[in-house]
Amino acid sequence: MEIEMKIRGLMIDPSANTPIVILKDVNSETLLPIWVGAYEANAIALEIEKIAPQRPMTHDLLKNIIEQMGARVQRIIITSLMDNVFYAVIELIMGDNMIFLDSRPSDAIALALRSDCPIYVNEEVIKNSRSTNAEKGSDLGLEDEIERDEEAVEWPEEIDDSDMNKYKM
Repeated sequence: MEIEMKIRGLMIDPSANTPIVILKDVNSETLLPIWVGAYEANAIALEIEKIAPQRPMTHDLLKNIIEQMGARVQRIIITSLMDNVFYAVIELIMGDNMIFLDSRPSDAIALALRSDCPIYVNEEVIKNSRSTNAEKGSDLGLEDEIERDEEAVEWPEEIDDSDMNKYKM
């Protein structure tokens, strides 16, 4: 089953100084943290703040190409979490065809914001993330991988506004 989520905020992981996108279930208080790269976090933050760059950024370009080809982004789905790596797909509609593009969650989220489409997360991802150890950046490529403390970190069930403000980007 897939759960619709919205972006609750962007913050910095204080132990690793790495950006995190916080997704929140639209029907409950369930949160899902996804560690992302700095460039992707910046692309997400610009769109959240509705700051228009002088020239199109990569995610703007992708949105423009999709639209010029007569397609539209239906939704994005964060499909799985394996070995501390999140996986996502971008679901496109082109005429009568549905197309699924493999994507990093951070890129899919940046595109979803620009396309004003919903973000869904597979329920298993949420269940698996609760027991996941934050030893490695979940959404980072190998070249961006950041060493973290060896100790497993349990993600809190709730983040209050004071936590969000303390670690905001």
